[in-house]
Amino acid sequence: MEKDKVPQDEGITGGISREVQYAVDKDGKYVKTFSKGWEPKNIVNELAWEDIHESVELAGQKINTGKASPIMHFMAKNQMNIALLADYVEISKWKVKKHLKPKGFNKLKEEQLENYAKVFGISVDELLNFKPEK
Repeated sequence: MEKDKVPQDEGITGGISREVQYAVDKDGKYVKTFSKGWEPKNIVNELAWEDIHESVELAGQKINTGKASPIMHFMAKNQMNIALLADYVEISKWKVKKHLKPKGFNKLKEEQLENYAKVFGISVDELLNFKPEK
């Protein structure tokens, strides 16, 4: 692609960030240039973020109805699945599944709560007192 034809389609970042692209300059040499975005990539990013927001919202609904623990919210917010979260907190997947339910969550020991909070980048207090928006 020629340097002057590198796409500059602002996406979800609003032109705040730029990506390095390689393009051909007027002398036919490859040079680094910057792009604010590319429309097809912007569309994909927007769809991905819609899915993430939907997952977070669904987790909030389950928490509000007593069907899930706050772990589900932070798992969705951090784009994690059970297997990934289990790896990060260094416990089995079935234990994470157990902790996703209010009954299992309420039995967590301080050390386990600290592990989850550390992985999510929050305090234990934030994890224990999380209330999703209604």
